[in-house]
Amino acid sequence: MIFIQLILAHLLGDFILQPNSWVADKETHKLKSPYLYYHILIHTVLSLIFLWDLKLWWVAVLVGVSHFIIDAIKLTFQNNQTKKRWFFIDQALHVAVIGGISLCFNEFNFEFFKNQEFLKILMAALFLTTPASIFIKILLSSWTPVTEEESSVQTESLSSAGKYIGILERLLVFTFIVVDHWEGVGFMIAAKSVFRFSDLAQAKQRKLTEYVLIGTLLSFGIAVLAGILTK
Repeated sequence: MIFIQLILAHLLGDFILQPNSWVADKETHKLKSPYLYYHILIHTVLSLIFLWDLKLWWVAVLVGVSHFIIDAIKLTFQNNQTKKRWFFIDQALHVAVIGGISLCFNEFNFEFFKNQEFLKILMAALFLTTPASIFIKILLSSWTPVTEEESSVQTESLSSAGKYIGILERLLVFTFIVVDHWEGVGFMIAAKSVFRFSDLAQAKQRKLTEYVLIGTLLSFGIAVLAGILTK
């Protein structure tokens, strides 16, 4: 498949064969950086090598030209505050171009949208992200995990880390159940117990410990139920 061949070329060219020094130079000198053009040449050559068909030379050139345009836009508009956002936009656009080329060769169809099993799994996985987080938050809203005196003590924590940890753990538990590896669920519970509840025990905040324990069991329970219903 042309899609797989071009994705392999992209992964090699954008990550493995692009040193950090090239990235730094491009961010500093932008379109004046010679490494930008070396980078584009590498992508074009790799695409041609992986396609292994001289009749498809225009595909390799199209990949190289589109890669230059996308990288030029990113380098022009990104700054230190938007670097992470532009990284994902950049990668999404590169993959979209490769996907568009593959569509031209009729490599894709969308029959999987008619597959009931696929739709059930997709529905459950989507539910286990933000919707499940909101359900759990509402269910726990009647409890206050810490007193007013304790809440004045600031603890170091990443922004929204709890939300994303919950989403990831639910998706992992769901995946383990769908592929019939229930032992993975036990591993997840044990791992979270070691890393999370040991810290809570040291903090000696019983209310917070109970609050987190209920939230964790709800999170795991919802993921398990979603997996069982899906199967």
